[in-house]
Amino acid sequence: MSRRRVTDKHLPPCVYHKHGAFWLVKRGKWEKLAATLPEALAEYARRTQTHGSGTMPELIERVLAHHSKNLAPNTQAQYRIAGEKLKKVMAEFSPEQVKSKHVAAIKMHLSETPNMANRVLSVLRIVFQYAVEWQLCESNPCVGIKRHDEAKRTRYITDAEYAAIYSAAPPRLQVIMDLLYLTGQRIGDVLSIRHADINQDGIAFSQQKTGARLLVCWSSDLREVVERARTLNGNLRALTLLHNRRGKTPDYSTTKIQWNKACEKAGVKDVHIHDLRAKSLTDAKQQGFNPQTLAGHTSEAMTDRYIRLRETPQADGPKLARILDSR
Repeated sequence: MSRRRVTDKHLPPCVYHKHGAFWLVKRGKWEKLAATLPEALAEYARRTQTHGSGTMPELIERVLAHHSKNLAPNTQAQYRIAGEKLKKVMAEFSPEQVKSKHVAAIKMHLSETPNMANRVLSVLRIVFQYAVEWQLCESNPCVGIKRHDEAKRTRYITDAEYAAIYSAAPPRLQVIMDLLYLTGQRIGDVLSIRHADINQDGIAFSQQKTGARLLVCWSSDLREVVERARTLNGNLRALTLLHNRRGKTPDYSTTKIQWNKACEKAGVKDVHIHDLRAKSLTDAKQQGFNPQTLAGHTSEAMTDRYIRLRETPQADGPKLARILDSR
């Protein structure tokens, strides 16, 4: 049995990142795939597709390698987790054996974690879209299977909670928190801010998830945080603003661990680092700014999912005196 991977979990089996390139390692032999992740995944898909797609695990791996090359790293990691779950559940299946009843059974099996269940169903739907295109089966058994209803998150980080977590956080996490709040952007987009993205007008973002482009204009607070970020590592310079002492961009996993530790130390419960985006958009709306523009969303409905504090509608009821006068 192969050893459990402890690093680079978003990479396919036997693929490793070393010396600035991606390598396929089998029987102790290292074969270079490519220098960049998209090219490496494409090359991996090309090499592995000739080994057949007789079983569902083989098909899932082939699709993940082929499809993930155009996805953001965090999305790739999420797809990989869902794919591994599917491999275990469908280890004995071939693509043509999978029916709608099997997909429905997987949905029910994961019903206690509806968010994960929906992610697994989404990945399985994509797998069979390719399977149909590649003529490995006649139809997509996921068609007609509804997703679980996901409860909308309503947690709002108060100013006092933000201050408590902030006080318990190390300096780099404090800077990350402030940037997340002041820009309203996703974690991956903030962690990957480059010096080239910072100009005289503000910070330019090209969102990894949607491809949307926007400029968050300078405020005195944002300028101060950027200057603080530039002093985190003294005179060490790198491509990204938030690089560590080795010049590397901080990864999401490490940032999340630091966040969880700060929350625990501060005694603040049930808060995700993602909630900072919701706080940013909610506060922006209350302060009279446009949260949809800040979020880079194409519709108001998308932004509405992030707005936490709801204003209570006020209305005047009809007057009773007129009815009484008519008696």
